[in-house]
Amino acid sequence: MVSVNISDLTIPKIHQLLLGSIGPRPICFASTIDKDGQRNLAPFSFFNVFSANPPMLVFSPARSGRTGVTKHTHDNVREVPEVVINVVTHNMVHQMSLSSSPYPKGVDEFIKSGFTPLESELVKPFRVAESPVQLECEVTQVIELGNEGAAGNLIICKVLKMHFSEDTLNADGLVEQQKIDRFARLG
Repeated sequence: MVSVNISDLTIPKIHQLLLGSIGPRPICFASTIDKDGQRNLAPFSFFNVFSANPPMLVFSPARSGRTGVTKHTHDNVREVPEVVINVVTHNMVHQMSLSSSPYPKGVDEFIKSGFTPLESELVKPFRVAESPVQLECEVTQVIELGNEGAAGNLIICKVLKMHFSEDTLNADGLVEQQKIDRFARLG
């Protein structure tokens, strides 16, 4: 057994060890909107479901490791506390990669990645039409975990409405795991 004190490691080394140890990590697209109505779409592998009653999801847009600047997603949920969590499938991977580039504020990642924005029913951010699962959420809490580069920002959101592609559901109305073809990071 090799034991390591966190205080003896660089941030990149901690990051690599954590990501190599915790997997698979599902990937979601978080769709947000700023106070001026500008759309934003970004993928996150620091994401999961944490409660069914109430239905709660958590994701974490970390600060830039190089500059310490917050991501547009974090800034947007501070301005408009709503988000749509869209499940990423294998067919969406290449377009997802396009949307993860650090575009300047105001650049619409829906357009850059070629995804289709679909109006939500209960929240302002748009859904990703190509995603087989779209979860409209209100942001209930933002917990900033640090102020330096690579610090996470825990976004806790409550699911208000769920949308499912019919071909991902079985006869009982449950998600058929073999049909949804989700994508995750393994390290």
